[in-house]
Amino acid sequence: MLDIAFSELIVIGVVALVVIGPEKLPKVAKTAGILLGRAQRYVNDIKTDLNRQIQFEELKALQAQMAEQARDLENTVKKQMLETEAALTQSAASLKSTVEEAGKEIDGAGKRLAAEVETSVQAAGESAEAVEAVVPTESVAESPAQLASVEDELYRGEPAYIPPRPSA
Repeated sequence: MLDIAFSELIVIGVVALVVIGPEKLPKVAKTAGILLGRAQRYVNDIKTDLNRQIQFEELKALQAQMAEQARDLENTVKKQMLETEAALTQSAASLKSTVEEAGKEIDGAGKRLAAEVETSVQAAGESAEAVEAVVPTESVAESPAQLASVEDELYRGEPAYIPPRPSA
C-alpha cells in the first residue's frame, strides 16, 4: 500500500521517539494503528461498494439486453404463428371447397348412374320381351345350328326359321 522501506520506518520511529518521547510513544503508536486499521477497512468497504455497484450496473445492462432479445423472439414467434395460422386456414378452406365439389360431383355421378341403370333395366326388360316374342321359351333350339340361327336373327334383326319341337 505505502511504499516505505524498512530503513525509512526506522528513521520515522527514531524521529517519533525524539518528538513524542518514550512515555507517550506506545499510546500514540496504538492510536495510529487503530486509525490506520479503520482507514484500511473504510477503503476496502468503498472498494467493495464500488465493485458491487459496477456489477449491478452490468447486470442491469445485461438484463435490459436479455429483455430486448426476449421481446424480439416473442414478436418473431407471434408473427410466425400468425403466418402459419393464416396458411392453415387458407389450406383448410381450399380443402373444404375441394371436398364439397367432389361431393357434388359424386352426387351428380350417382344420380346419372342411377338414371342409366334405370334406363338399362327398362331396356333389358323390353329386350327380354322382344326375345320372347321372337323365340318362345318352349321352342328353344336344342342343336348348335338352331342356336346360331337364333343369334343371327337377334344380331341382324332378321327372323330365322326355327322348326317346332317334335312332340313326344
